Amino acid sequence: MRPTQSEPGAVAASAAWELLLPAVAVPARTRGRSLQAALREAVRSGRLAPGTRLPSSRDLAADLGVSRGLVTEAYEQLTAEGYLRSGRGAGTWVGAAVRAAPPRAHDLAPRTPGARADFVPGTPDLALFPRSAWAAAQRGVLAELPHRELGYPDPRGLPRLRTALAELLARRRGVVADPERIVVVSGVAQATTLLGFAMHARGMRTVGVEDPGSPQHDALYGAAGVTAVPVPVDGEGIVPERLRASGVRAVVTTPAHQFPTGIAYSAGRRAALLDWARAVDGLVLEDDYDGDFRYDRAPVGALQGLGPDHVAYTGSVSKSLAPGLRLGWLLVPESWTDDVVERKRTMDLGHPALDQALFAHFLERGDYDRQLRRCQRAYRERRDALVAALEADFPGSRVSGIAAGLHVIATLPERYGPEERFLARVAADGVAVRPLSDCAHAPDRDAGAKEVRLVLGYAHLPPARIAEGVRLMARAATG
Repeated sequence: MRPTQSEPGAVAASAAWELLLPAVAVPARTRGRSLQAALREAVRSGRLAPGTRLPSSRDLAADLGVSRGLVTEAYEQLTAEGYLRSGRGAGTWVGAAVRAAPPRAHDLAPRTPGARADFVPGTPDLALFPRSAWAAAQRGVLAELPHRELGYPDPRGLPRLRTALAELLARRRGVVADPERIVVVSGVAQATTLLGFAMHARGMRTVGVEDPGSPQHDALYGAAGVTAVPVPVDGEGIVPERLRASGVRAVVTTPAHQFPTGIAYSAGRRAALLDWARAVDGLVLEDDYDGDFRYDRAPVGALQGLGPDHVAYTGSVSKSLAPGLRLGWLLVPESWTDDVVERKRTMDLGHPALDQALFAHFLERGDYDRQLRRCQRAYRERRDALVAALEADFPGSRVSGIAAGLHVIATLPERYGPEERFLARVAADGVAVRPLSDCAHAPDRDAGAKEVRLVLGYAHLPPARIAEGVRLMARAATG
Protein backbone atom coordinates (compact mmCIF):
# COMPACT_ATOMS: atom_id res chain seq x y z
CA MET A 1 0.00 0.00 0.00
CA ARG A 2 1.55 3.27 -1.11
CA PRO A 3 -1.11 5.99 -1.70
CA THR A 4 0.03 8.88 -3.85
CA GLN A 5 -0.59 12.52 -3.02
CA SER A 6 -3.01 12.70 -5.95
CA GLU A 7 -5.33 10.15 -4.37
CA PRO A 8 -8.17 11.61 -2.22
CA GLY A 9 -7.34 11.38 1.45
CA ALA A 10 -3.85 10.00 0.83
CA VAL A 11 -2.08 12.06 3.50
CA ALA A 12 -4.77 11.41 6.11
CA ALA A 13 -4.72 7.72 5.27
CA SER A 14 -0.96 7.42 5.66
CA ALA A 15 -1.14 8.70 9.21
CA ALA A 16 -4.16 6.57 10.01
CA TRP A 17 -2.52 3.29 9.01
CA GLU A 18 0.27 3.88 11.54
CA LEU A 19 -2.37 4.08 14.25
CA LEU A 20 -3.42 0.52 13.38
CA LEU A 21 -0.03 -0.99 14.25
CA PRO A 22 -0.73 -1.30 18.03
CA ALA A 23 -4.01 -3.02 17.20
CA VAL A 24 -2.25 -5.96 15.58
CA ALA A 25 0.52 -6.19 18.18
CA VAL A 26 -1.71 -8.35 20.35
CA PRO A 27 -2.15 -12.11 20.75
CA ALA A 28 -3.40 -13.79 17.58
CA ARG A 29 -6.70 -14.85 19.11
CA THR A 30 -7.76 -11.23 19.71
CA ARG A 31 -6.08 -9.61 16.71
CA GLY A 32 -9.16 -9.56 14.49
CA ARG A 33 -11.40 -7.87 17.08
CA SER A 34 -8.61 -5.42 17.93
CA LEU A 35 -8.14 -4.40 14.29
CA GLN A 36 -11.89 -3.90 13.83
CA ALA A 37 -12.08 -1.76 16.96
CA ALA A 38 -9.12 0.39 15.88
CA LEU A 39 -10.57 0.97 12.41
CA ARG A 40 -14.00 1.77 13.87
CA GLU A 41 -12.50 4.32 16.29
CA ALA A 42 -10.42 5.93 13.51
CA VAL A 43 -13.61 6.54 11.54
CA ARG A 44 -15.61 7.74 14.55
CA SER A 45 -12.92 10.17 15.69
CA GLY A 46 -12.51 11.70 12.23
CA ARG A 47 -8.95 10.47 11.70
CA LEU A 48 -10.38 8.69 8.68
CA ALA A 49 -12.66 11.29 7.16
CA PRO A 50 -15.77 10.45 5.09
CA GLY A 51 -14.75 9.77 1.50
CA THR A 52 -11.26 8.50 2.36
CA ARG A 53 -10.26 5.55 0.16
CA LEU A 54 -8.79 2.64 2.08
CA PRO A 55 -5.93 0.53 0.71
CA SER A 56 -6.67 -2.86 -0.70
CA SER A 57 -6.87 -5.71 1.78
CA ARG A 58 -3.67 -7.16 0.27
CA ASP A 59 -1.67 -3.91 0.68
CA LEU A 60 -2.90 -3.18 4.23
CA ALA A 61 -2.20 -6.77 5.30
CA ALA A 62 1.35 -6.47 3.96
CA ASP A 63 1.99 -3.17 5.75
CA LEU A 64 0.60 -4.45 9.05
CA GLY A 65 2.21 -7.86 8.79
CA VAL A 66 -1.04 -9.80 9.17
CA SER A 67 -3.00 -12.18 6.99
CA ARG A 68 -5.12 -10.80 4.17
CA GLY A 69 -8.14 -12.71 5.55
CA LEU A 70 -7.91 -10.73 8.82
CA VAL A 71 -8.14 -7.41 6.94
CA THR A 72 -10.88 -8.68 4.62
CA GLU A 73 -12.95 -9.76 7.61
CA ALA A 74 -12.48 -6.34 9.26
CA TYR A 75 -13.54 -4.53 6.06
CA GLU A 76 -16.62 -6.73 5.69
CA GLN A 77 -17.68 -6.24 9.32
CA LEU A 78 -17.36 -2.44 9.23
CA THR A 79 -19.12 -2.31 5.88
CA ALA A 80 -22.02 -4.23 7.38
CA GLU A 81 -22.12 -1.75 10.29
CA GLY A 82 -22.14 1.25 7.93
CA TYR A 83 -18.71 2.64 8.75
CA LEU A 84 -17.32 1.69 5.32
CA ARG A 85 -18.77 1.31 1.82
CA SER A 86 -17.49 -0.76 -1.05
CA GLY A 87 -18.34 -1.81 -4.58
CA ARG A 88 -17.06 -4.57 -6.83
CA GLY A 89 -13.94 -3.27 -8.51
CA ALA A 90 -14.33 0.18 -6.90
CA GLY A 91 -12.38 -0.34 -3.66
CA THR A 92 -13.33 0.40 -0.07
CA TRP A 93 -14.12 3.87 1.26
CA VAL A 94 -15.10 5.53 4.55
CA GLY A 95 -18.87 5.96 4.56
CA ALA A 96 -20.47 9.41 4.44
CA ALA A 97 -22.99 8.65 7.22
CA VAL A 98 -20.35 8.70 9.99
CA ARG A 99 -19.65 11.95 11.80
CA ALA A 100 -16.76 12.53 14.14
CA ALA A 101 -17.66 12.32 17.82
CA PRO A 102 -17.39 15.54 19.86
CA PRO A 103 -13.88 15.99 21.25
CA ARG A 104 -14.97 15.97 24.91
CA ALA A 105 -17.92 15.59 27.23
CA HIS A 106 -19.55 18.80 28.41
CA ASP A 107 -20.21 19.51 32.08
CA LEU A 108 -23.81 20.62 32.67
CA ALA A 109 -23.50 20.82 36.46
CA PRO A 110 -25.25 23.95 37.84
CA ARG A 111 -22.59 26.49 38.68
CA THR A 112 -22.07 30.25 38.58
CA PRO A 113 -19.18 30.66 36.13
CA GLY A 114 -16.83 33.58 36.52
CA ALA A 115 -18.34 34.94 39.74
CA ARG A 116 -15.96 36.88 41.99
CA ALA A 117 -18.45 36.54 44.83
CA ASP A 118 -21.25 33.97 44.75
CA PHE A 119 -24.17 34.45 47.17
CA VAL A 120 -26.63 32.24 45.26
CA PRO A 121 -28.34 30.02 47.89
CA GLY A 122 -28.64 26.26 47.87
CA THR A 123 -25.08 24.95 48.18
CA PRO A 124 -23.40 23.80 51.42
CA ASP A 125 -19.67 23.97 52.05
CA LEU A 126 -18.43 20.88 50.23
CA ALA A 127 -15.06 21.22 51.99
CA LEU A 128 -16.83 20.13 55.18
CA PHE A 129 -17.55 16.70 53.72
CA PRO A 130 -16.13 14.19 56.26
CA ARG A 131 -13.75 12.37 53.93
CA SER A 132 -11.86 10.43 56.62
CA ALA A 133 -14.99 9.23 58.43
CA TRP A 134 -16.69 8.41 55.13
CA ALA A 135 -13.68 6.42 53.93
CA ALA A 136 -13.57 4.51 57.23
CA ALA A 137 -17.27 3.73 56.92
CA GLN A 138 -16.73 2.54 53.37
CA ARG A 139 -13.94 0.18 54.43
CA GLY A 140 -16.10 -1.19 57.25
CA VAL A 141 -19.06 -1.77 54.96
CA LEU A 142 -17.03 -3.49 52.26
CA ALA A 143 -15.53 -5.81 54.87
CA GLU A 144 -18.85 -6.85 56.42
CA LEU A 145 -21.46 -6.58 53.64
CA PRO A 146 -23.00 -9.97 52.79
CA HIS A 147 -22.77 -10.88 49.10
CA ARG A 148 -26.56 -11.12 48.82
CA GLU A 149 -26.94 -7.40 49.61
CA LEU A 150 -25.17 -6.53 46.36
CA GLY A 151 -28.18 -7.85 44.48
CA TYR A 152 -31.30 -5.85 43.58
CA PRO A 153 -32.46 -4.21 46.82
CA ASP A 154 -35.92 -3.74 48.28
CA PRO A 155 -37.17 -0.72 46.27
CA ARG A 156 -37.92 1.02 49.58
CA GLY A 157 -34.27 0.67 50.61
CA LEU A 158 -32.18 -1.66 52.76
CA PRO A 159 -34.01 -2.55 56.01
CA ARG A 160 -30.88 -1.61 57.96
CA LEU A 161 -30.88 1.92 56.56
CA ARG A 162 -34.64 2.42 56.89
CA THR A 163 -34.41 1.38 60.55
CA ALA A 164 -31.53 3.79 61.20
CA LEU A 165 -33.37 6.61 59.41
CA ALA A 166 -36.54 6.00 61.42
CA GLU A 167 -34.55 6.34 64.65
CA LEU A 168 -32.81 9.51 63.42
CA LEU A 169 -35.98 11.24 62.25
CA ALA A 170 -37.95 10.38 65.38
CA ARG A 171 -35.14 11.60 67.63
CA ARG A 172 -34.13 14.77 65.83
CA ARG A 173 -37.31 15.89 64.04
CA GLY A 174 -40.20 14.42 66.04
CA VAL A 175 -41.40 12.37 63.09
CA VAL A 176 -43.70 9.36 63.47
CA ALA A 177 -41.34 7.10 61.57
CA ASP A 178 -42.31 3.57 60.58
CA PRO A 179 -39.39 1.94 58.70
CA GLU A 180 -41.93 0.11 56.51
CA ARG A 181 -43.12 3.44 55.09
CA ILE A 182 -39.69 4.99 54.45
CA VAL A 183 -38.44 4.99 50.84
CA VAL A 184 -34.77 5.77 50.15
CA VAL A 185 -34.61 8.13 47.18
CA SER A 186 -32.16 10.07 45.02
CA GLY A 187 -32.75 13.33 46.86
CA VAL A 188 -35.85 15.43 47.39
CA ALA A 189 -36.22 15.91 43.62
CA GLN A 190 -36.95 12.21 43.13
CA ALA A 191 -39.24 12.17 46.17
CA THR A 192 -41.21 15.01 44.60
CA THR A 193 -41.44 13.26 41.24
CA LEU A 194 -42.49 9.94 42.81
CA LEU A 195 -45.34 11.64 44.62
CA GLY A 196 -46.27 13.48 41.43
CA PHE A 197 -46.68 10.18 39.57
CA ALA A 198 -48.65 8.71 42.48
CA MET A 199 -50.95 11.77 42.47
CA HIS A 200 -51.46 11.50 38.73
CA ALA A 201 -52.37 7.82 39.04
CA ARG A 202 -55.10 8.84 41.49
CA GLY A 203 -56.54 11.39 39.09
CA MET A 204 -54.99 14.43 40.81
CA ARG A 205 -53.83 16.87 38.13
CA THR A 206 -52.91 19.88 40.29
CA VAL A 207 -50.75 20.45 43.36
CA GLY A 208 -50.46 23.58 45.47
CA VAL A 209 -47.04 25.18 45.94
CA GLU A 210 -45.96 27.99 48.23
CA ASP A 211 -45.68 31.43 46.64
CA PRO A 212 -42.93 32.52 47.00
CA GLY A 213 -41.29 29.12 47.02
CA SER A 214 -38.87 26.82 45.24
CA PRO A 215 -38.77 27.51 41.47
CA GLN A 216 -38.15 23.81 40.74
CA HIS A 217 -41.64 22.55 41.53
CA ASP A 218 -43.18 23.46 38.18
CA ALA A 219 -40.73 21.29 36.24
CA LEU A 220 -40.67 18.38 38.71
CA TYR A 221 -44.44 18.03 38.91
CA GLY A 222 -44.86 18.87 35.25
CA ALA A 223 -42.74 15.81 34.40
CA ALA A 224 -45.40 13.70 36.15
CA GLY A 225 -48.28 15.43 34.38
CA VAL A 226 -49.29 17.50 37.43
CA THR A 227 -49.63 21.30 37.29
CA ALA A 228 -48.27 23.44 40.13
CA VAL A 229 -50.78 26.00 41.46
CA PRO A 230 -49.26 28.90 43.46
CA VAL A 231 -50.79 29.57 46.90
CA PRO A 232 -49.69 32.75 48.73
CA VAL A 233 -47.60 32.68 51.91
CA ASP A 234 -47.77 35.43 54.54
CA GLY A 235 -45.93 35.98 57.81
CA GLU A 236 -47.45 32.87 59.43
CA GLY A 237 -47.38 30.39 56.58
CA ILE A 238 -49.52 29.35 53.66
CA VAL A 239 -52.85 31.25 53.61
CA PRO A 240 -55.67 28.77 54.45
CA GLU A 241 -58.42 30.65 52.59
CA ARG A 242 -56.37 30.75 49.40
CA LEU A 243 -55.47 27.08 49.77
CA ARG A 244 -59.14 26.10 50.02
CA ALA A 245 -60.06 28.32 47.08
CA SER A 246 -57.36 26.76 44.87
CA GLY A 247 -59.25 23.47 44.61
CA VAL A 248 -56.11 21.35 45.03
CA ARG A 249 -56.00 18.21 47.17
CA ALA A 250 -52.22 18.17 47.63
CA VAL A 251 -49.80 20.91 48.61
CA VAL A 252 -46.02 21.24 49.04
CA THR A 253 -44.84 23.10 52.13
CA THR A 254 -41.68 24.00 54.08
CA PRO A 255 -43.24 24.64 57.50
CA ALA A 256 -40.13 24.39 59.70
CA HIS A 257 -38.24 27.06 57.71
CA GLN A 258 -40.19 28.37 54.74
CA PHE A 259 -38.17 28.79 51.58
CA PRO A 260 -37.29 31.48 50.83
CA THR A 261 -38.81 33.82 53.45
CA GLY A 262 -37.30 31.98 56.42
CA ILE A 263 -40.44 32.04 58.57
CA ALA A 264 -41.57 29.07 60.68
CA TYR A 265 -45.27 28.28 60.29
CA SER A 266 -47.25 29.41 63.34
CA ALA A 267 -49.05 26.82 65.45
CA GLY A 268 -52.36 28.11 64.11
CA ARG A 269 -51.31 27.71 60.48
CA ARG A 270 -50.00 24.21 61.12
CA ALA A 271 -53.35 23.24 62.61
CA ALA A 272 -55.26 24.87 59.75
CA LEU A 273 -53.13 23.06 57.18
CA LEU A 274 -53.84 19.68 58.77
CA ASP A 275 -57.55 20.50 59.11
CA TRP A 276 -57.66 21.24 55.38
CA ALA A 277 -55.87 17.96 54.52
CA ARG A 278 -58.32 15.94 56.60
CA ALA A 279 -61.34 17.76 55.18
CA VAL A 280 -60.40 17.07 51.54
CA ASP A 281 -58.72 13.70 52.24
CA GLY A 282 -55.64 15.33 50.80
CA LEU A 283 -51.87 15.17 51.11
CA VAL A 284 -49.30 17.64 52.47
CA LEU A 285 -45.74 17.14 51.25
CA GLU A 286 -43.40 18.48 53.94
CA ASP A 287 -39.98 19.35 52.53
CA ASP A 288 -37.66 19.51 55.55
CA TYR A 289 -34.76 20.72 53.43
CA ASP A 290 -32.69 22.24 56.26
CA GLY A 291 -34.49 21.05 59.38
CA ASP A 292 -31.30 20.28 61.30
CA PHE A 293 -29.84 23.79 61.20
CA ARG A 294 -31.26 25.97 63.99
CA TYR A 295 -29.17 28.68 65.62
CA ASP A 296 -31.14 30.99 67.93
CA ARG A 297 -34.11 28.91 68.95
CA ALA A 298 -35.11 25.35 69.75
CA PRO A 299 -35.73 23.24 66.65
CA VAL A 300 -39.27 23.31 65.32
CA GLY A 301 -40.59 19.76 65.10
CA ALA A 302 -41.79 18.34 61.83
CA LEU A 303 -45.43 18.82 60.85
CA GLN A 304 -45.62 15.11 60.03
CA GLY A 305 -45.58 14.25 63.72
CA LEU A 306 -48.99 15.92 64.11
CA GLY A 307 -50.66 14.27 61.13
CA PRO A 308 -48.82 11.19 59.82
CA ASP A 309 -51.91 9.97 57.93
CA HIS A 310 -52.00 13.05 55.70
CA VAL A 311 -48.36 14.26 55.58
CA ALA A 312 -45.54 12.88 53.44
CA TYR A 313 -42.17 13.90 54.83
CA THR A 314 -38.97 14.23 52.81
CA GLY A 315 -35.37 15.25 53.41
CA SER A 316 -31.85 14.51 52.23
CA VAL A 317 -28.13 14.76 52.97
CA SER A 318 -27.66 17.47 50.33
CA LYS A 319 -27.11 20.22 52.92
CA SER A 320 -25.49 18.13 55.66
CA LEU A 321 -23.07 16.04 53.56
CA ALA A 322 -23.11 16.78 49.81
CA PRO A 323 -25.75 17.04 47.07
CA GLY A 324 -23.62 14.90 44.78
CA LEU A 325 -24.38 11.83 46.92
CA ARG A 326 -28.00 11.95 45.62
CA LEU A 327 -29.29 10.39 48.83
CA GLY A 328 -32.54 11.22 50.59
CA TRP A 329 -35.67 9.75 52.15
CA LEU A 330 -39.42 9.91 51.75
CA LEU A 331 -41.81 8.89 54.52
CA VAL A 332 -45.33 8.43 53.16
CA PRO A 333 -48.74 7.85 54.76
CA GLU A 334 -49.77 4.20 54.83
CA SER A 335 -52.45 4.73 52.19
CA TRP A 336 -49.85 6.05 49.73
CA THR A 337 -47.07 3.55 50.43
CA ASP A 338 -47.86 0.88 47.83
CA ASP A 339 -48.29 3.42 45.00
CA VAL A 340 -45.02 5.18 45.76
CA VAL A 341 -43.03 1.96 46.24
CA GLU A 342 -44.29 0.52 42.95
CA ARG A 343 -43.36 3.72 41.12
CA LYS A 344 -39.88 3.62 42.70
CA ARG A 345 -39.51 0.00 41.57
CA THR A 346 -40.35 0.80 37.95
CA MET A 347 -38.25 3.96 37.95
CA ASP A 348 -34.86 2.54 38.98
CA LEU A 349 -35.27 -0.80 40.83
CA GLY A 350 -34.07 0.83 44.03
CA HIS A 351 -31.25 3.04 45.29
CA PRO A 352 -27.64 1.71 45.01
CA ALA A 353 -27.20 -0.91 47.75
CA LEU A 354 -23.58 -0.10 48.58
CA ASP A 355 -24.37 3.59 49.14
CA GLN A 356 -27.27 2.64 51.40
CA ALA A 357 -25.17 0.29 53.50
CA LEU A 358 -22.47 2.91 53.82
CA PHE A 359 -24.89 5.59 55.03
CA ALA A 360 -26.50 3.15 57.48
CA HIS A 361 -23.05 2.42 58.92
CA PHE A 362 -22.41 6.17 59.14
CA LEU A 363 -25.66 6.71 61.04
CA GLU A 364 -25.21 3.78 63.41
CA ARG A 365 -21.73 4.86 64.50
CA GLY A 366 -22.88 8.39 65.35
CA ASP A 367 -20.79 9.92 62.54
CA TYR A 368 -23.79 11.68 61.04
CA ASP A 369 -24.68 13.39 64.33
CA ARG A 370 -21.08 14.57 64.63
CA GLN A 371 -21.22 15.92 61.08
CA LEU A 372 -24.42 17.83 61.82
CA ARG A 373 -22.85 19.46 64.90
CA ARG A 374 -19.77 20.40 62.88
CA CYS A 375 -21.86 21.98 60.12
CA GLN A 376 -24.08 23.82 62.60
CA ARG A 377 -21.07 25.50 64.24
CA ALA A 378 -19.59 26.49 60.88
CA TYR A 379 -22.83 27.78 59.39
CA ARG A 380 -23.77 29.77 62.46
CA GLU A 381 -20.40 31.54 62.29
CA ARG A 382 -20.96 32.32 58.61
CA ARG A 383 -24.47 33.60 59.19
CA ASP A 384 -23.11 35.96 61.85
CA ALA A 385 -20.38 37.09 59.45
CA LEU A 386 -22.94 37.88 56.74
CA VAL A 387 -25.22 39.82 59.08
CA ALA A 388 -22.26 41.85 60.38
CA ALA A 389 -21.00 42.54 56.84
CA LEU A 390 -24.41 43.75 55.70
CA GLU A 391 -24.68 46.06 58.70
CA ALA A 392 -21.23 47.50 57.96
CA ASP A 393 -21.45 47.91 54.18
CA PHE A 394 -25.19 48.39 53.67
CA PRO A 395 -26.20 50.51 56.66
CA GLY A 396 -29.93 50.60 57.21
CA SER A 397 -30.53 47.22 55.59
CA ARG A 398 -32.95 44.76 57.22
CA VAL A 399 -32.12 41.07 57.54
CA SER A 400 -34.73 38.37 58.22
CA GLY A 401 -35.01 34.58 58.25
CA ILE A 402 -31.72 34.26 60.13
CA ALA A 403 -32.74 31.94 62.97
CA ALA A 404 -32.26 28.82 60.87
CA GLY A 405 -31.15 27.48 57.51
CA LEU A 406 -28.40 28.44 55.09
CA HIS A 407 -29.62 31.76 53.68
CA VAL A 408 -31.00 35.12 54.77
CA ILE A 409 -33.37 37.65 53.25
CA ALA A 410 -31.70 41.06 52.96
CA THR A 411 -33.84 44.12 52.27
CA LEU A 412 -31.62 47.02 51.22
CA PRO A 413 -32.47 50.71 51.70
CA GLU A 414 -34.18 52.49 48.81
CA ARG A 415 -31.03 54.40 47.91
CA TYR A 416 -29.60 51.20 46.40
CA GLY A 417 -32.57 50.71 44.08
CA PRO A 418 -34.25 50.30 41.76
CA GLU A 419 -33.78 46.53 41.79
CA GLU A 420 -33.07 46.07 38.09
CA ARG A 421 -30.28 48.65 38.15
CA PHE A 422 -28.81 47.14 41.32
CA LEU A 423 -28.79 43.64 39.82
CA ALA A 424 -27.19 44.84 36.60
CA ARG A 425 -24.43 46.69 38.47
CA VAL A 426 -23.44 43.85 40.80
CA ALA A 427 -23.59 41.28 37.98
CA ALA A 428 -21.25 43.44 35.89
CA ASP A 429 -18.77 43.36 38.78
CA GLY A 430 -18.96 39.57 39.11
CA VAL A 431 -21.26 39.32 42.13
CA ALA A 432 -23.86 36.54 41.83
CA VAL A 433 -27.06 37.09 43.84
CA ARG A 434 -30.66 35.92 43.64
CA PRO A 435 -33.47 38.46 44.05
CA LEU A 436 -36.44 37.35 46.13
CA SER A 437 -38.65 37.98 43.10
CA ASP A 438 -37.03 34.97 41.37
CA CYS A 439 -38.80 32.74 43.88
CA ALA A 440 -42.26 34.16 43.17
CA HIS A 441 -44.48 32.18 40.83
CA ALA A 442 -45.40 35.35 38.94
CA PRO A 443 -42.61 37.78 39.88
CA ASP A 444 -43.30 41.48 39.94
CA ARG A 445 -40.68 43.01 37.65
CA ASP A 446 -41.52 46.64 38.31
CA ALA A 447 -38.51 48.43 36.85
CA GLY A 448 -39.18 51.42 39.08
CA ALA A 449 -39.33 49.49 42.35
CA LYS A 450 -36.83 51.06 44.73
CA GLU A 451 -36.70 48.25 47.29
CA VAL A 452 -34.07 45.57 46.71
CA ARG A 453 -34.78 42.22 48.37
CA LEU A 454 -32.17 39.47 48.04
CA VAL A 455 -31.95 35.80 49.02
CA LEU A 456 -28.31 35.49 50.08
CA GLY A 457 -26.72 32.08 50.64
CA TYR A 458 -23.71 31.90 52.92
CA ALA A 459 -23.03 28.25 53.81
CA HIS A 460 -20.46 27.66 51.06
CA LEU A 461 -18.38 30.78 51.86
CA PRO A 462 -15.77 31.14 54.63
CA PRO A 463 -16.29 34.25 56.84
CA ALA A 464 -13.46 36.19 55.17
CA ARG A 465 -14.92 35.55 51.70
CA ILE A 466 -18.34 36.65 52.94
CA ALA A 467 -16.99 39.98 54.17
CA GLU A 468 -14.98 40.51 50.97
CA GLY A 469 -17.98 39.64 48.79
CA VAL A 470 -20.34 42.04 50.58
CA ARG A 471 -17.77 44.86 50.24
CA LEU A 472 -17.49 44.11 46.52
CA MET A 473 -21.29 44.13 46.21
CA ALA A 474 -21.50 47.47 48.05
CA ARG A 475 -18.87 49.08 45.79
CA ALA A 476 -20.67 47.82 42.69
CA ALA A 477 -24.04 49.05 43.97
CA THR A 478 -22.78 52.58 44.66
CA GLY A 479 -20.44 52.84 41.69
